[in-house]
Amino acid sequence: MTRKPTRPPKPTAAELDLLRVVWQLGPSTVKDVHLARQAERPEATYATVLRLMQVMHGKGLLLRDESQRSHVYAAAHAPDALRTGLLGDLIQKAFAGSAKDLVLAALNTHVSAKERDEIRRLLRDDNAVEAHDE
Repeated sequence: MTRKPTRPPKPTAAELDLLRVVWQLGPSTVKDVHLARQAERPEATYATVLRLMQVMHGKGLLLRDESQRSHVYAAAHAPDALRTGLLGDLIQKAFAGSAKDLVLAALNTHVSAKERDEIRRLLRDDNAVEAHDE
């Protein structure tokens, strides 16, 4: 497999959808990814998946092992590394660099009651650890 770049490139929405499949499957052929993708998007053609995966390889989003007859693709970056970069861009562009504003917007519109309770628990636990360390 080819060498991965140091900073993850920004995927398009379609590329991110395919990356989720590759992350779930692990190293896979285009056929494997196409079959898995069809479960969510039956209209996705093999040719479209192949073309997109080739573009993603060119951008450095996927690695490609060409040692076998059917090339095997793998994600070039872990999900967390890619999400961190995307989140940083979102904070800069949409929230003028304020992570607090992003969190408040998410809490006000996109967080269920169960998730809100979990966040409170995590914050309490984190505060307890910080108080203990001081």
